[in-house]
Amino acid sequence: MYVCVCHAVTEERVRQEIAEGATTPRQVAKGCKAGTDCGSCVRRIQALLGHEGARPCPTARLAARLGIPTAGGAAEAA
Repeated sequence: MYVCVCHAVTEERVRQEIAEGATTPRQVAKGCKAGTDCGSCVRRIQALLGHEGARPCPTARLAARLGIPTAGGAAEAA
């Protein structure tokens, strides 16, 4: 699935950046340019960072809206 359409960056690529040490959306952007154009993917990147344990997701509701389970299990209802 594409996370950043502007730069054709997939969810897998963002997860790779996180696995290589990215802990913020800016660090992800530095590695693959996701989030550097229109910015509509930044919330998804934040949620992926939270899901992968790199950084807490901004809110449990954001993860739930994006359909990403939180570290403690299923995403909470929005």
